[in-house]
Amino acid sequence: MDRIYVEDLPAHEGETVTISGWLYNKRSSGKIRFPVLRDGTGYLQGVMVKGNVGDDVFARFDELTQETSMSLTGRIRKEPRAPGGYEMDVTDLRIIHISNDYPITPKEHGIDFLMDRRHLWLRSSRTHAILRIRHQVIRAIREFFDSRGFVLFDAPIFTPAACEGTSTLFETDYFDLGKAYLTQSGQLYGEAGAMAFGKVYVFGPTFRAEKSKTRRHLTEFWMVEPEVAFNDLDDNMDLAEAFLEHVVQSVLAHRRADLETLGRKTAMLENVRRPFPRITYDEAVEILKKKGIEFQWGNDLGGTDETTVSAEFDRPVMVHRYPAEVKAFYMKRDPKNPKLALAVDVLAPEGYGEIIGGSQREDDLGALLERIKEQNLPREAFEWYIDLRRYGSVPHSGFGLGVERTVSWICGLEHLREAIPFPRMIYRLTP
Repeated sequence: MDRIYVEDLPAHEGETVTISGWLYNKRSSGKIRFPVLRDGTGYLQGVMVKGNVGDDVFARFDELTQETSMSLTGRIRKEPRAPGGYEMDVTDLRIIHISNDYPITPKEHGIDFLMDRRHLWLRSSRTHAILRIRHQVIRAIREFFDSRGFVLFDAPIFTPAACEGTSTLFETDYFDLGKAYLTQSGQLYGEAGAMAFGKVYVFGPTFRAEKSKTRRHLTEFWMVEPEVAFNDLDDNMDLAEAFLEHVVQSVLAHRRADLETLGRKTAMLENVRRPFPRITYDEAVEILKKKGIEFQWGNDLGGTDETTVSAEFDRPVMVHRYPAEVKAFYMKRDPKNPKLALAVDVLAPEGYGEIIGGSQREDDLGALLERIKEQNLPREAFEWYIDLRRYGSVPHSGFGLGVERTVSWICGLEHLREAIPFPRMIYRLTP
């Protein structure tokens, strides 16, 4: 028999069904008992009336403790005041396992206490809402690229060299071949995929050994990285804004109830519609100066700078053409001004900073070799990458979007640690 879940109840109104799950809450009123069960898809309030069930079944209610596993059997009816909009007139209650001394109680707990018990905190209504929204974000990411003919292209986790700078690498011994590193990005491999398939996307975990304690950083996070042959910077920005619009509007369409659970005001999310404002790095610097912020041209934008710039707009803003010196070796220089890189960052509103970073890639063999030499990168580790410029090189571009930063922004979270089931930070490796 197919198992019925709480989310299926609208199709079973008036029927007698069995729902299995865990006790979320309970209360009593005279001869009536109200067990509230959660099954991972929603919440169901049961109504047990003394006399309508056997005395042994009615007595089991008193044994129920928080997170006791159980099943309820009864008739489903619509009840707008109940959690989820349906109630069950219970005819049977079966206890599967009693939960003793569950550590997370309805009282207030500190974040360290909850993070130490993250494996249990996952059961809370808040975490449920966040991770369901994360699921929708990932679903929307795949929908967007799959529906546009992109090929999913899996990049390796172990890499022979740095992609985003040698200071943020996790290093390990790789048998007799020397050092290997956990990937900072799948982009370089995505470029090889674009030369083979035209348009691909890499989607998987990435790792940065930054010793950062800010609310915007994790050491392990998920990133999606599309790469498209023959796309220039403008094409790249067109793709990025269409993509971000799709992701946000998909969450609003399918997970609005979860946003309400989080108390998330959605007005700014409703504004995530094309076109996005596009400003140059120079224009961003001018905004900072007008706001009285001391900023030296040539520096990268910091968190405060990004917040100040994005506050001028009612939707994500694209900042493009950064100083080449602060950008990665693979970014193409602007032919009109070689001091600038054909790079773009998409800044989310409400202080959430960069959620997309991308560029047009350097497609000229000589220029790429010069960049590798300038940055003292080990050429031998990049020979395969250099080959892409030797054999049929074309203009191409791509970007990366961090899933956790995006989820954090959409949910209105204060810290990325809640946007992933088990966060990894410089001071946390468990559970």
